[in-house]
Amino acid sequence: MRILENQSLAAFTTFGIGGPARYFVVAETEDEIVAATAWAAERKIPLFVLGGGSNLLVADSGFDGLVLKIGLRGIEAASDGADKTTYRVGAGEDWDQFVQRTVEDGCAGLECLAGIPGTVGGTPVQNVGAYGQEVSAAIARVRAFDLKERVFVGFSAEECGFAYRHSRFNAADRGRFIVTRVDYRLIPGGAATVGYADLQRAVAKRNAAGKELNLVEIAEVVRQVRQLKGMLLVEGDPDCRSAGSFFKNPVIGKELLPQIARSAGKEPPHYAAGNGCVKVPAAWLIEQAGFSRGFAKGAAGVSSRHTLALINRGNATASEIVALADEIRETVETRFGIRLAMEPVMVGF
Repeated sequence: MRILENQSLAAFTTFGIGGPARYFVVAETEDEIVAATAWAAERKIPLFVLGGGSNLLVADSGFDGLVLKIGLRGIEAASDGADKTTYRVGAGEDWDQFVQRTVEDGCAGLECLAGIPGTVGGTPVQNVGAYGQEVSAAIARVRAFDLKERVFVGFSAEECGFAYRHSRFNAADRGRFIVTRVDYRLIPGGAATVGYADLQRAVAKRNAAGKELNLVEIAEVVRQVRQLKGMLLVEGDPDCRSAGSFFKNPVIGKELLPQIARSAGKEPPHYAAGNGCVKVPAAWLIEQAGFSRGFAKGAAGVSSRHTLALINRGNATASEIVALADEIRETVETRFGIRLAMEPVMVGF
């Protein structure tokens, strides 16, 4: 285990923004996770666990502690005898490459999550979801290191407390557990999930001959849709220097819809969210508040393809990104009475 000093973090994030870590180490085994966390605890310095850096904004001053990058690899697949295939996947595996493996194997359950940057270990933390799927529906078990008790533990999907962009790992137990492996139960020969409107339209366009698309083809279409929205990492594409969706879609009471409609002068799009609540697209609220695609403020800006993504237009600082995010949130709140929640993990602020 080699601990580096003053390691720049910008290159480890999709934003390409961030100051240095005082200490930095890559853990490729569970034993190295135990050793690195003990090293930080003995010195009483803060610890931050880094995955793929795709949902992350690091402060310009960096992080005054130990950044532990998870590098655990390995994928094992086995039939569980109940018409399901279980994949046991190291937390450091690239997420999109793993999804590609599953669709090539003909296993359904993750095909709509193709093209999402990051690593496997981050998926249960954020309950990653897109185009009608969430990982919570496929996760069977999560293995993690408990920093409080200093033992390895396992959680069933029910014990993870999944909800929209939510789990015990980013809520009540934030900072307590380090995910080391995730087990997914998928359906061999299962049908693709094509329920999201944008995806349905793209599939229909691709499927002009009337032939049903297989899982590999569905994953390709998903990546194409993501690329059209600037949500696929493509070298040289300025819209890709982002953390993906910067704001969560707010879930509100139905009774607030008339108020929003009066403020906007038209009915807001909304989707049932249970318990008398609806989900309103944050992108729609942002656009109605005057922040169109391509809006720029210095080196920070709004993606030219998707209003939800804030981008680094060249040499943006973390402070510039935060200033733009705050301006958007305050304007939306003033106009509609809704405070948007930021989605990326904020480190060093």
